Amino acid sequence: MPELVALTLDAVLADIERLPSLPAAVDALVAALGDENISIDELARGIAKDQVLAARALRVANSAFYGLRHKVSSIHEAIVVLGFSAVGSLVTAASVTGYFKPSADSGFDLKPFWRHCFGAALCARALARNLRQNASKLNPESAFTAGLLHDIGALLLATTRPAHYAEVLAACNQQDRKLHQVERRILGFDHAAVGAALAVRWRFPPEIVLAVARHHEPESAAGEIMVDVVHAANMLAYELAGCALADADERELLSCFHPAVGRRLGLDEKSLHGLLEGILPEHEAFSAMLEADG
Repeated sequence: MPELVALTLDAVLADIERLPSLPAAVDALVAALGDENISIDELARGIAKDQVLAARALRVANSAFYGLRHKVSSIHEAIVVLGFSAVGSLVTAASVTGYFKPSADSGFDLKPFWRHCFGAALCARALARNLRQNASKLNPESAFTAGLLHDIGALLLATTRPAHYAEVLAACNQQDRKLHQVERRILGFDHAAVGAALAVRWRFPPEIVLAVARHHEPESAAGEIMVDVVHAANMLAYELAGCALADADERELLSCFHPAVGRRLGLDEKSLHGLLEGILPEHEAFSAMLEADG
């Protein structure tokens, strides 16, 4: 096989500029983050216009997790029953998960990737809600979105540069090193930098962009609460992936992420175990979106 031409971050940034925008409905949801005066009726109508997107979101809304007494058949009805925040998260997840389809040549396994991202999103939202109880102003749905997007750069690389990323994944499987470390050694940059550039392209708020960029290195953005939340959520999502609740008391969850993050977020072992246990059913509901897509 011929040697690959070295990939540069500038080349990847050019790839990003050529990508189409997110659906208009998701653009509206991004603009709505933190806007308490948004017209929910208007947003619902916009989402409903994208029939594929609406159908994917409604599939999860009607899953057993939400326990609805009757099936909801429209986005507007789902908002009335579940609330705008819950439906907004469903729509964002439905849109982003359908955006990239990496080729088999990349060696990228899509379903475990999205299961991890769903776990990080749900953990980030739960952590943000806990902070709000302690007077933090961090928006839980913004935290959900940041968690959902935190590894999106890896998926973009696997989709647009499959041969290069196949080399990264092969090396990662052979070495006992973290993915972002192998990326930096082979490519000269990592998926966090690529994901942050994509988040800018998609016009996500600066706090989400920063969280995507720094989620592996929270101390490089010490004091940025969203970075701390996404860093912790990323590590907790790995625990969630192999979560056996019977073994929950055996694991020291605080040790899985940077110790300063745990202190800044005011976390303890009991609250973290409770957080994971509470997230498991919703995580399965989101993951059902992937199974239905084949």
